[in-house]
Amino acid sequence: MTEKGKANMERMEEEVSDSDYRSYQHFISNSHWDCRGVTGQMAGDLSAVMKKEQQKQQTPTGYIVDESSHVKSGQHSVGVARQYAGSVGKVENCQVGVYASLCNGERVGLVNERLFLPQQWIDDPQRCDKAKIPQEARVYKTKPELALEMIDEDIQRGIVFDWIGGDGLYGHNYELGKGLDERHLLFVLDIHKDQQIYLEEPIIDIPSRNGNRGRQPTCLKVNINSLRVDVYIKSLNPGDWQKVKIRKTTKGWLKAWIHIKKVWVWDGKEEKARKRTLIIRKTVGKKNEIKYSLSNGSIDEYSVKEFAYFQTQRYWVERSFDDAKNELGLSDYQVRKWLGWHHHHALVMMAMLFLLRERVENEEKYSLMSVRDARLLLIEMIKQDQILLHKRWIQMKKRHVKRQTDIDRYYNSS
Repeated sequence: MTEKGKANMERMEEEVSDSDYRSYQHFISNSHWDCRGVTGQMAGDLSAVMKKEQQKQQTPTGYIVDESSHVKSGQHSVGVARQYAGSVGKVENCQVGVYASLCNGERVGLVNERLFLPQQWIDDPQRCDKAKIPQEARVYKTKPELALEMIDEDIQRGIVFDWIGGDGLYGHNYELGKGLDERHLLFVLDIHKDQQIYLEEPIIDIPSRNGNRGRQPTCLKVNINSLRVDVYIKSLNPGDWQKVKIRKTTKGWLKAWIHIKKVWVWDGKEEKARKRTLIIRKTVGKKNEIKYSLSNGSIDEYSVKEFAYFQTQRYWVERSFDDAKNELGLSDYQVRKWLGWHHHHALVMMAMLFLLRERVENEEKYSLMSVRDARLLLIEMIKQDQILLHKRWIQMKKRHVKRQTDIDRYYNSS
């Protein structure tokens, strides 16, 4: 756990006494320690932390799937290709990982991962050989397919969660929603504004042939037209919305206008449309952002406030990616092979869990402790530099006093 800017192996060798670059490289890239076993053990430990948080906070635990990119140069790093990199908002030469997180309130940690392999890698056996990709992994799988694979694995591990969330890539994927239906798993997945919905259950059948001419119809048809969700929202009146306090933030309560509606979706293939709950959120404030989600949870089972909570929990997962990259070096690795990529991720996920535990255990005394705070203190503790440790402690306390003053000001003025 090195200081920012000293996260690669060469800088670690310079910073840590009695260390060796070749030993680091062997440990990460070539040694055959069981990274899946480490991840499985870590996942169980994280699940236990979330269970305690759920009992304490009386809030449900979510299982959030999301992808994150790692911009890389060259063509030899496993899975690297020119593809969309969300971290920079454009197509870039990068690797893309699909990740699963457990979250309860602001407590969040990575619990599983998969490296996305573009089709060009699957079609190039020689390239796969050089990266030492196992034969069983040389099958093209979409990101939603990788997400479902992780969900199945974590259920087998005994990981406990109450619902599944994800961004528009996953909510727009009909097969993922179908798979979660079949597993009887509650989901609240974001969708794009062009998502088609039906406001009543459509009748789906193969129409009869008109007269004796022409071919007998073979394609399923619906009896009503669908409409886009961004068209549907224009038909809503002020009375169709409910104002909800979702959670406390450092700038006061997060408030939003929420609309929920029973709808149906259809992929053009199934003999029956699938019933969903449409969730639309309009943020109260200057930005006035609009978010759309679909859930297989019923309006009769869950309240507007519960749907709003489910939908907004992805914020904490995005924050956890920031912490993992900026503080723990999630993207700062020098590996090219399949095994090295997974080894690195297992170690980062384990470090995330360790720091989460430290923050939870010290919450009563230091309620505003961040991942960065914990990392900086830990570095000085490892170095056994008492003078610098005391300096870091004083710096952290000053930051917390300033932040708490700002927080109190927002709540006193609201």
